[in-house]
Amino acid sequence: MFEQITGWQIAVVGAVIFYFGAIFAREQAFKRKYGCKSPKVAPGSSPWDGSIRLLLRLLRMKKEGTMMDYICDFFLTDLGGRSMYIRLAGKKIICTTEPENVKAILATQFNDFALGNRHEHFKPLLGNGIFTLDDEGWKHSRAMLRPQFSREQVAHVQALEPHLQVLAEIIRRSKGKTIDIQELFFELTVDTASEFLFGESVDSLKDRLAEMKGVPRTTSSIDGKADFAEAFNTAQGYLATRSFSQSFYLFVTNREFRQSCSKVHRFAKHYVDKALQLSPQQLDEVSKSGYVFLYELVKQTRNPTVLQDQLLNILVAGRDTTAGLLSFVFYELARNPEVFEKLKQEVYSTFGEGDDANIDGITFESLKKCEYLKQVINECLRLYPSVPNNFRVATKDTTLPLGGGEDEKSPIFISKGQTVAYSIFTTHRLEEYYGKDAREFRPERWTELKKLGWAYVPFNGGPRICLGQQFALTEASYITVRLLQMFPNLISKDTGSYPPKKNVHLTMSLFDGTQVEMY
Repeated sequence: MFEQITGWQIAVVGAVIFYFGAIFAREQAFKRKYGCKSPKVAPGSSPWDGSIRLLLRLLRMKKEGTMMDYICDFFLTDLGGRSMYIRLAGKKIICTTEPENVKAILATQFNDFALGNRHEHFKPLLGNGIFTLDDEGWKHSRAMLRPQFSREQVAHVQALEPHLQVLAEIIRRSKGKTIDIQELFFELTVDTASEFLFGESVDSLKDRLAEMKGVPRTTSSIDGKADFAEAFNTAQGYLATRSFSQSFYLFVTNREFRQSCSKVHRFAKHYVDKALQLSPQQLDEVSKSGYVFLYELVKQTRNPTVLQDQLLNILVAGRDTTAGLLSFVFYELARNPEVFEKLKQEVYSTFGEGDDANIDGITFESLKKCEYLKQVINECLRLYPSVPNNFRVATKDTTLPLGGGEDEKSPIFISKGQTVAYSIFTTHRLEEYYGKDAREFRPERWTELKKLGWAYVPFNGGPRICLGQQFALTEASYITVRLLQMFPNLISKDTGSYPPKKNVHLTMSLFDGTQVEMY
């Protein structure tokens, strides 16, 4: 048998052994140099379990709304640590909740990590935008978009008022009935975001109100308004599953996904084409009547693909993060009447009450001075961060500062190409920073907390920190204040257990909605 082995076959086998041996030797030398130790290994991290069974288990829990609390319990109870090694979807992944590691990934070792396959995961819907690009493409996108989130634009909160009045009428017509205000918040924010971005609202709430009144829809079929919101939701759901599936993302596609992406693209293209037909003089004239994101962007580039991709990237953030935050705020306010009453008194004493309150007094500056409002929103962002999990891929051999060894005090070696996942959802529940009641909703803790650093990062951090952070906070604050002024009674109609189940797509929301009665 051995006589049949040729010299070239021996050479090939020898070359393979030498190649992998050299990699192993290099990694061992790197580990010794930086004092690295291995992190804890998650139970069941065999190649088979990690590639298939663990992925299927997590996807099932994601579908049931229990995935986030399972991950949190796994870290804080089952593992009893903050960093671990798992195999998921055929990949060796380091998972961490350690604030110092989050700081390294997002800031101090920013250039050691990139987005990995995210571009391919998200490209069918979002193309080449700020959330899908790395390196120079990302830098160019950020430089282009940063001016659009100036304080002047953030401060224009009164532009929300017409949409809020439609929402208020819907709530009034629902008196005595349970409403899912999360569903209404997603319609509200797609209306406000589309107006801010495209210069024209999709009017989801107006369509709903028309149906309540028995009036036929008037939405134009030409620009696809009627289909846009539903298609956008459907496509995002697929993107989240593609991202979660890592190497298997190519299998997450079907006709529904492709058609949804096409509908969204047609809608955006309609407005991009309209904007590109305007001359520079016409753009300046149109801009005088109010700020429109697209019109300002057209002054920087006339590439229709760039415009469409950036608009859709911002729409994901501009709609979903605010709607999710508002949903969790009103979920917790309804569950905690004493918090609701305390916040209501702050709102009334600062801005007045009722439909005829002084709206002009609700400004960017005055909202920032409402301390208890800030505490309530901070607590909701802590317990329910918009992006609860995220990941990066190492661009070179590097380390994470903590998590190695039984005591987790040593660095962890990260090889080039390795995925590092971090769970902000779990980081925000560490008792070291937030106390024994870290999993409970208690806004007052924000008067007691010491400096949190990277233990609190609801809007990411480092060079990729969210450009629209102040925009989202201001919008959520304004809407909360106005709804409390108009509706002094908020009753929870939720029948589920606590903590609530959560939907995790590109952002997080309540699995069963926010079931309340308001009047």
